[in-house]
Amino acid sequence: MIRHIVMWTLHEQAEGADKAVNLQKAKGLLLSCAEVVPGIRAFEVATATPGMDCTNDLVLHMLLDDAQVLAAYQNHPDHLAIKPFMKAIVKERRCMDFMV
Repeated sequence: MIRHIVMWTLHEQAEGADKAVNLQKAKGLLLSCAEVVPGIRAFEVATATPGMDCTNDLVLHMLLDDAQVLAAYQNHPDHLAIKPFMKAIVKERRCMDFMV
């Protein structure tokens, strides 16, 4: 199995909206991809908890059967469709994939 984790820090303003609005839109777009391919075993999207010391605004955590499932997810049209918005609102992105 592969664990896929992506963390984003958003711009304060982007795409004509503030961070809070873009954060909720990004979360919804990511959640819409939760079942786009078979083999996704876990799919979580979370935003930073107010008042807690966090280094990122948004996180995606996935558990997938194998590298082929991850590749299928990354190349799925629904996932590709959200990338332009994400790139426009993101100040910094971190990602890590590892075998479990």
